[in-house]
Amino acid sequence: MPTPSMEDYIEQIYILIDQKGYARASDIAERLSVHPSSVTKMVKKLDEKDYLHYEKYRGIVLTDKGTKIGKRLVYRHELLEQFLEIIGTEEDSIYEEVEGIEHHLSWESIFRIGDLVEYFQEDPERLNALQKVQERNSNKE
Repeated sequence: MPTPSMEDYIEQIYILIDQKGYARASDIAERLSVHPSSVTKMVKKLDEKDYLHYEKYRGIVLTDKGTKIGKRLVYRHELLEQFLEIIGTEEDSIYEEVEGIEHHLSWESIFRIGDLVEYFQEDPERLNALQKVQERNSNKE
């Protein structure tokens, strides 16, 4: 399994390739707020571990293994964003909250959160009931 740092890179590479058709070191550096030299080092590690193919000045291509993991990481991120929206987290802080927790949850926990998100999405009345509980509890504070 990739480290949390590797996951961040794989996720961003996957997103860039999905959005633009390619991923450049400069784009990855910008998205992750790191120096291009850091990207080059990590990309070489990911190449050694068979998550991607990297040729200097040619670009970055995810392997099947890297694509599969990238897809799962994007799913995890989007699912956690949906979950935080459902439970009423302020929209301005959702991205940072997800970044803070996504590497600390097991896939079993992610799948159970997925069940919970689906449970609330299936019936809007469930979401309304949750919001009533939250309002009632916020009045107690």
